[in-house]
Amino acid sequence: MSAQSKGNDAEALQNYYEAMRLKIDSYDRSFILYNIGLIHTSNGEHTKACNNCPQLSKSKH
Repeated sequence: MSAQSKGNDAEALQNYYEAMRLKIDSYDRSFILYNIGLIHTSNGEHTKACNNCPQLSKSKH
């Protein structure tokens, strides 16, 4: 979240996507996906933000 708070969206996205690769816990993954969506939405990339939605249904409960 440090890169995101400093306004470095590209680095933040890289970190979040790497975290998605490493994290198994669905609770952690939900926050990661939320932050990815926030970055894309703030950049006006609404389609990219919505593209993360299918991943939510694949998470383990």
